[in-house]
Order: sequence, then C-alpha cells, then structure tokens
Amino acid sequence: MKDLLSIVSHFQVQGTVQDIVPLGSGLINDTYKVNTQGVDTPDYVLQRINHAIFQDVDMLQANIESVTRHIRRKLEQRGQNDIDRKVLHFLPTKENGKTYWFDGDNYWRVMVFIPRAKTYETVDPKFSHYAGLAFGDFQAMLADIPDHLGETIPDFHNMEFRLKQLREAVAADPKGRVAEVKLYLDEIERRADEMCKAERLHREGKLPKRVCHCDTKVNNMMFDEDGSVLCVIDLDTVMPSFIFSDYGDFLRSAANTGSEDDRDLDNVNFNLDIFCAFTSGYLQSAHSFLLPIEVENLPYAAALFPYMQCVRFLTDYINGDTYYKIQYPEHNLVRTRAQFKLLQSVEEHTPEMKKYIAECLKEYNR
Repeated sequence: MKDLLSIVSHFQVQGTVQDIVPLGSGLINDTYKVNTQGVDTPDYVLQRINHAIFQDVDMLQANIESVTRHIRRKLEQRGQNDIDRKVLHFLPTKENGKTYWFDGDNYWRVMVFIPRAKTYETVDPKFSHYAGLAFGDFQAMLADIPDHLGETIPDFHNMEFRLKQLREAVAADPKGRVAEVKLYLDEIERRADEMCKAERLHREGKLPKRVCHCDTKVNNMMFDEDGSVLCVIDLDTVMPSFIFSDYGDFLRSAANTGSEDDRDLDNVNFNLDIFCAFTSGYLQSAHSFLLPIEVENLPYAAALFPYMQCVRFLTDYINGDTYYKIQYPEHNLVRTRAQFKLLQSVEEHTPEMKKYIAECLKEYNR
C-alpha cells in the first residue's frame, strides 16, 4: 500500500487517505478503491493504465477529458441534477495538471469514486434496453463534440484491416492449418465485399465516423440505487468509429444464446428478444441524430461483428494462437465455428430485424 499511497500523493486529492484496496475484476487495467477519512471528502478510484494496449497515454487521456467535459456540458444544458454522479471526473496531478502520472514504469490515473452506484453483469431484455438507451444517449451527446479524438487502438473495428491480417496469415500458413479451415475461409471470402461496405461508404463520403464507446457491455454502465442508468464508464476505447461499433458489438455478445466458444453449435443462435430490447432503447435515444444510411445498416452491423470476430479467431488459429489465450489446442477453431454459427443465425433473422427497426422508427418519429 505504501507504493500506492506514494502514487496517489501526486494527484490533487481532497482529505486524508485511509486505505487503498483492490476494486473490481477488470481484465485490462489494475484498479483500486482509495478510501478517505471523514464523510465530507470523496473517495477515489486509482487505476494503472495498461500501456501495452493503450500505447499513447497522452492521447488516451486527452480523449477522455474531451468526452467527459462535453458530456458534463450537455447534462448542464439539460438541467440535470446530481451531475457529479452522471459523468466521470479525473483528477489532475500536482506537478503538471495532466490527468495521468508516470512513475518511470507505469502510467496511473485517479478519478472520483461514484457513491451509491453499482454495475451488473446481467444480460436480459430489461438490462439490454437500459444499455440501448445509455449507449444511444452517449453517442447523441457526443454527436456535436468540437474536439478531434484520436484512435486509442488503431484499426480496432476496421474490417478491411482484419481481412488483410487473415489473408497474410493464409499466405504464410506458419502451422500448416489452412487446408483444414478452407470451408470457413471460403465462407468468409464470399461475404468479404459486403462486410467491408462501411469503410467503402465512408470513403465515398456517405457514412460518417462518430465518437463511439467501442466496448458496449452491460457492465460498462453505472446504475443508481433506483435502477436508473447513471453513466457510461470504461472510456479507454472511446474514439472515432462508425455507430455500428457500439450497436453491433453489444449484440454479438449479449444476443448470443450460447457462449463465445460453445462446442455445441445447437446452443448458438441470435436472440431476437435481446435484439428488440436493445434496439428499441438505442433508437429511442439515438434516432434524433442518426442518418438514414446508418439506420438502414443496423442489421448489417449485427452481422458485421460476429463476422469480424470469426475472422480474428480464425486468423489467430492459422497463426498458431499468438494473440488470444487458449485453453486447449483447437480453442480458436472452436471459437471460429461458434462465431460463424452466430453470423448465420443473424443472417436468417435479417428480415425480422428490418421490420422491427421500421416499427421503432414509426414510434419515435411521430
């Protein structure tokens, strides 16, 4: 704790630190709760930033500062109360006023702890609707942000780039695995042109990039004691992207009736109840700024992300499992099969998705 106390001392915290204890079970950053003495001073959250993943920490924090500043302004314009619990607040350092500190080995940041708030891991229609509302509103508030944000993970959701990685792996075939996965390679290539249309439409000037969260999960929202959503959290991946990133990525995980690495493909299907719940919430809060081309391609977004993850798992399998952690030799191939089955299920449900989206728009555009 002594080392952590030393790190916290570089930030402009109020009050006296009582103790520092581990917080949560995040997979990317090490996180601690900083408890202070007394009832009038806030508690804090201390995080070690994983700079192996987020290599430009200055850009990362500049993005987050721009986003939280703009959201705060929007909440003030709406006349919201209790704003300090509805937007994250990062502390400046004493030395230079930046919202991170480098100790010679690691980068650290401190934010104000939001009291009386909780997160949920639940994925059901109710929480999926909350997620749709929250992430749609998040995008809506940031639709007119004046600052230019950088890409904290370059080409993170760039489908053309992911296919390029796959084709390079196939050409190299370092483990001699290409022959056994020819079926999946053929299916991926058959869909490649359609799945790369977002980048193509963007180059043609028809599809804009927005400020998106790019990691839309139920547990990336903070809820108040009454069950209402307070704010969206985990802002490291906030960057310019197509709105499909937030929409499609949520459905890829939440609307899968099986697991991401399900060996039994009969378990894997696209859950329309989750789709409808999330979509109704998302369009309710985001329809005011979305372009027709964005709305009409929401079913494409639902297919894009299982396709993209199928490509990424297959690339890693061909390369010899160098990126994703595996629990057994064919783990990435099993993941590939499960994602492809999910993709097929999404494709089968496309007419129903289009019909439901049209019904939602009639409701919200009255």
